[in-house]
Amino acid sequence: MSYNSTLPLVIVNPKSAAGSTESRWAQVASDLRTHFGAFQVAFTKKAGDGTALALRGAEQGRKFIIACGGDGTINEVANGILQSGADVELGVLPSGTGGDFRRTLGLSTEPREAARGLRDGETQLMDVGKVSFTNHAGEPAVRYFLNVSSFGLSAAIIERVKTKTRLEWLPLDVVRGKASFAISTLQEVLDLSTTMIRVKIDDKEEKRLKTINFSVCNSRFFGGGMKIAPEASINDGFFDVVNIGDIKTAKIILRGYTLYKGTHLDLPEVKSTLARRIEVAPADGNQEIHLETDGELPGKLPAVYEIMPKALKVRVPKS
Repeated sequence: MSYNSTLPLVIVNPKSAAGSTESRWAQVASDLRTHFGAFQVAFTKKAGDGTALALRGAEQGRKFIIACGGDGTINEVANGILQSGADVELGVLPSGTGGDFRRTLGLSTEPREAARGLRDGETQLMDVGKVSFTNHAGEPAVRYFLNVSSFGLSAAIIERVKTKTRLEWLPLDVVRGKASFAISTLQEVLDLSTTMIRVKIDDKEEKRLKTINFSVCNSRFFGGGMKIAPEASINDGFFDVVNIGDIKTAKIILRGYTLYKGTHLDLPEVKSTLARRIEVAPADGNQEIHLETDGELPGKLPAVYEIMPKALKVRVPKS
């Protein structure tokens, strides 16, 4: 297909949804052409390609870039758009494991319905989270996120989910979405321990805080459907900061379902607040604490979180 910058660009991660996106793409593309219209496509080959392709597309004049994949793919495409500084709208064609951003926007997982939503939907401005941290090479780095950035139990669970050898005894259809996070949660909880951190929220004094899991939330969901911040809004100009404190292992196992229902905020060990800026670091400067952003593991603390109000255009279903 010849280059045409006036057409929407669809960036596809063929490895998303445990590789099923690649095998299903021909039918998905047919549905997209029928129910959405003409488009051009680019496929990612490795981590980071989504960001590079979106950045290049934005610089070439694309006005509508669609991410086809899971939360990691959507995150990369959004990062490319935001890095460009161009006036580009983000669209989502869901095809991934976690699906947390899809849940936030209320998108259908059925390709024909999702395609019609991209064609007939409306543009909404949404907030974006920006986190400055240290990458795995020990260098300063910046990443944008749409859902949640967190550290503690959640990052350990994601690391376990991504380590296939730990789950290779399970059937492929089980090692997806909510099931893999639930199984890995139980495995990780066995080694659970609290961490002491230093936190400064907005212009308040710095405090030392005990945590099992600390989440900075732009949207409501993470971990394949866990409603970590049930009251979060993507366009209110605030993060919802949720800290899960010193909960005993048995209590997490017995009451873990509260994360999916969003009722965990009722537990006395769970505290939440609104914030625009958060500075966080290990209380012990020698301790290494990894963080996650939209289900990826880009680096470690210390970190500074800043909200970017209404920084990204997103195509959403008409209400």
